[in-house]
Amino acid sequence: MVLEAIRYKEGQLQILNQLKLPHQVEYDNVRSAEDGWHAIKEMRTRGAPAIAIVAALSLAVELQTITTSDNVEEVLAFILEKLDYLVTSRPTAVNLSDAARKLKRIVENAAKHDGSDGAAVSKAYCDAAAQMLTDDVADNEGIGKHGAEWIMKHSEGSKVSVLTHCNTGSLATAGYGTALGVIRSLHAQSSLQRAFCTETRPYNQGSRLTAFELVHDKIPATLITDSMASALLRLKGPTEKIAAIVVGADRVAANGDTANKIGTYQLAITAKHHGIKFLVAAPRTTIDLQTPSGDSIVIEERPGKEVTMIKGPRFDGVDVDVNSTEVVSIAASGIDVWNPAFDVTPASLIDGIVTEIGVVEKGEDGKFDLTLAMEAQNEGIKPTSVGGL
Repeated sequence: MVLEAIRYKEGQLQILNQLKLPHQVEYDNVRSAEDGWHAIKEMRTRGAPAIAIVAALSLAVELQTITTSDNVEEVLAFILEKLDYLVTSRPTAVNLSDAARKLKRIVENAAKHDGSDGAAVSKAYCDAAAQMLTDDVADNEGIGKHGAEWIMKHSEGSKVSVLTHCNTGSLATAGYGTALGVIRSLHAQSSLQRAFCTETRPYNQGSRLTAFELVHDKIPATLITDSMASALLRLKGPTEKIAAIVVGADRVAANGDTANKIGTYQLAITAKHHGIKFLVAAPRTTIDLQTPSGDSIVIEERPGKEVTMIKGPRFDGVDVDVNSTEVVSIAASGIDVWNPAFDVTPASLIDGIVTEIGVVEKGEDGKFDLTLAMEAQNEGIKPTSVGGL
């Protein structure tokens, strides 16, 4: 059974607290937009698709549990203000701002209907937010299917290994995952020899979260440090049949430049050097045609203590005591720290962008044309309608 990071029913939202993983499985209640903002900011929930969904549903739960005005304009103003607030929690993840724009349009249109009242506007918002949760799972399954098919098409033999970075699975989405969804699909069709995951310093989403999911799903997997990737491809690439590096994305610019967890850029460089395919797996909501290139992407910088400190349960030499959490300093006191949360991988290093309707490849001019994928989205084409791009 795939891990469930988001639990929602009308009036109730729970998120799996990812700061407690992999040692404790604990769900936090989210009762309002403010709760959702803090859950995202504190990284109790993370991953671009999941951030958008938790933000949207946190406001839905608040609307479902408070007494709202009958006045259309008051309810509309309340929702718009809360959406603007939620977007400030993690500015780099385009899914969040994209979801907010779509939800704003929905409630603005609902407010214009003859006879509409505050309750109708609120219901329109809540229905749309709930639908995002359902749609994300279907989109992820489409990404997994198309990504697995593309990798096998460009590989020799019946089994391949794949390297991934950060966490892009059920914990980062509504379920199944993007890059990790591709790995799940390969495993489901008995085409996966082994998954390799980086620890993903400084926040260790790979060792804490991706490794947790891989063990949970009984997928053959090996953890490496971030600095081992090049050595892995050189020394074990042929024997392990490593065919691709597959990563997720927080924002894909119009030209294909991709912002993702810090460390992605260097993986793309080593993939190019070793002749390994480099794929970005992301739903079309992550593609931002309003951002022309990676140069325009704002990179979030996080506190230096994430680099200089490590938090975890105490290990006494025999057992891990989950009831005794410690923070350990691992750096010289007083050292300056630069801690960008993301980097930008140039489109020139990316072989394909896996979406829920197919894999976008470069044209004869060596450039990505992402407008086709976005036009398909605007026209409401479902994942089953297009086999590839």
